[in-house]
Amino acid sequence: MVFGIAYSTIDPAGIGVAEALLKLVYGRKCGVCRGAVECICTDHGVMAGFHEDVIYFDFLEERLPADSYIVLSRHSSSHGIKSYTVHHTGNIGSEALYGGKPFSLGVAYPEASLRLLKALRKVAEELGRHEFYEVCYEATHHGPTEINKPLVFIEIGSTEDDWSNGVNHEVVALAVSELIVKGVVSNCMPTLGIGGGHYPRKHTEKALKEDYCYGHIIAKHSLSNLSWEILEKASKRTSLQPTRIVVEKKGTKIEHRELLEAYSHHYNLPIDYI
Repeated sequence: MVFGIAYSTIDPAGIGVAEALLKLVYGRKCGVCRGAVECICTDHGVMAGFHEDVIYFDFLEERLPADSYIVLSRHSSSHGIKSYTVHHTGNIGSEALYGGKPFSLGVAYPEASLRLLKALRKVAEELGRHEFYEVCYEATHHGPTEINKPLVFIEIGSTEDDWSNGVNHEVVALAVSELIVKGVVSNCMPTLGIGGGHYPRKHTEKALKEDYCYGHIIAKHSLSNLSWEILEKASKRTSLQPTRIVVEKKGTKIEHRELLEAYSHHYNLPIDYI
């Protein structure tokens, strides 16, 4: 497995994590990337920094040769929540305000995102950051959406001070190095997540405790756009086809549950309500 690790050179979090990662994983400059500010080859893949912001990285397949992608990024929160997060990309509805295309989803990478989530929790505890920084999945959101290889974002939230903090860079770099050295999680349960907030905490805890590896998570604020077509995309645009649907019942309406029950019956996918 060749991992492509990408970051934006306008993002202090991405730059800082990339620099910290190179202290953990040997790398050398190489010329396999196209249009990159920096291109580093390692024993496990290729890392590249690009001028563009990460939400516009739909070009990765053409410019960064790899089997899958890990994007190092900052995360902004209007509530100022300090966090280390993992998420997949996509626009559930008709708007694409932050990259990608409307009603389009990136290819989720559940077996990698669970490895990153578990590693973030472990490292945050070891370095004493768990009291200040939440480790959590985020629901599917923003671009890029047009890459046809598995992709996952790992992020630091949510202020300039957090993005520039060297310990935070180390936390995320250690989590990424665990993924690229050990590989993805095996024998997890591929899961489609429905409901919960932007930080779907119940889904996060289920993943950490029961090895449910989540692909796309459709937050409750996006359920007005829930349809058979979106469920089909969320199920198919993932490296592992979901074998289960997990629904945070609070916040879902009867019409959402009826649609989900019909979909689960059609594809023989069990539903867990949490």
